[in-house]
Amino acid sequence: MNAEKSTRHSLRIALFGFGTVGQSVARILTELRPEGLELTQIFNRNVARKKVDWVGADVVWSEDADAVLNSGVDVVVELMGGLEPAGGWIERALKSGKSVVTANKKLIAYRGVELEKMAAEKGGHIKYGAAVAGGIPVIPGLEQGLAGDQVNRIEGILNGTCNFILSEMEQGADFNAVLAEAQKRGYAEADPTEDVGGFDARAKLAILMRLAMRVHVNPDEISPRPITAVAPIDFSYARDLGCTIRQISRAECVGGHVAASVGPSLVPLTSPIAWSRAMMNMVMLSGRFGGDVIFSGHGAGGSPTAVAVVSDLIALASGSRRVEIASERAAIGTESEVAHYIRFRVKDRPGIVADIAGALAKEKININAIVQKPGCPSDDLPFVVTVEPCKASALKRALDAIKQCDYLVEEPLDMQILSA
Repeated sequence: MNAEKSTRHSLRIALFGFGTVGQSVARILTELRPEGLELTQIFNRNVARKKVDWVGADVVWSEDADAVLNSGVDVVVELMGGLEPAGGWIERALKSGKSVVTANKKLIAYRGVELEKMAAEKGGHIKYGAAVAGGIPVIPGLEQGLAGDQVNRIEGILNGTCNFILSEMEQGADFNAVLAEAQKRGYAEADPTEDVGGFDARAKLAILMRLAMRVHVNPDEISPRPITAVAPIDFSYARDLGCTIRQISRAECVGGHVAASVGPSLVPLTSPIAWSRAMMNMVMLSGRFGGDVIFSGHGAGGSPTAVAVVSDLIALASGSRRVEIASERAAIGTESEVAHYIRFRVKDRPGIVADIAGALAKEKININAIVQKPGCPSDDLPFVVTVEPCKASALKRALDAIKQCDYLVEEPLDMQILSA
């Protein structure tokens, strides 16, 4: 065994992207020097402004992607993100027999099946443990620890930026102020749409569905709901209902069909998901045989994500490969029946509750409770209606009818209520 170790050369690594995560990966490789790994090249646009003196002098800095891809590196670590040009670089690397490690959740969500097949055909591997939940080993856990189970439900917090914003709002902060602070700290991009709009979490959910539930779906079939409409009054009402608010990604198999959703939801304070704050992520998986499993930890940030990237590299250097998990193409073809929280803001007048109750009754939706706080102005009166479990499509039809009423100050806010 010792002779084999001494003759096996270290994997030569090209790092594509020297931003927050890329720098953390380079720092780990430079300071910890994991056995079998050698950082040889760093690619970045305008690379001169990125150079640092703590990277080894033998590392080649380049802004020529073609030259790096055509070099003798064994593994390309892609940390640039997005579908292109990252997708083209990864495809070229795999077709040349190189392996790839990436944190690119969007690319894996849309093209993961295709890229894995490409890697297998050319003798390489593609690993993406950092693509979901940053430094939490959810993907390795699914590939190795839970591959023997049949997971039928996924529920959790997959976006650290939204979790930071909502947990700060829970303490009384204003959305815009918290978003600005998240951008200042580097948690959110200048354009935060991917995060607050739910698109980032949607891509991660699609990846988890393929690995855990064995179905691959087009992420575009999942319609995310943004957190931007959540207001301080909603946290006040949520507390009255024994809940808080988090951005929840959820998928389940119902009668052989697949349901999935992403958006702000009410979470009972007794649920472990309610305990997740700041940049933490949490994933709860329900298996047919193994029951519930929870993964929790730092889901975002340069260092936690870099740990997952380097762990994938160490696995490659050790000769390990991805567990082949077969999946079938599926469409989002059903709806979960869950309870809902609906917050209205109205110009008060007689008959409003009767109108709302009538629209809900027409869709056979039962009201569970009506909650109204005292002391609010009559020309902008917020109140909440909670309804028993129903299909989202039926609730949408009822709310579409209510939206035609002239007493509304703004469109109603609808959020799912998770079960305890």
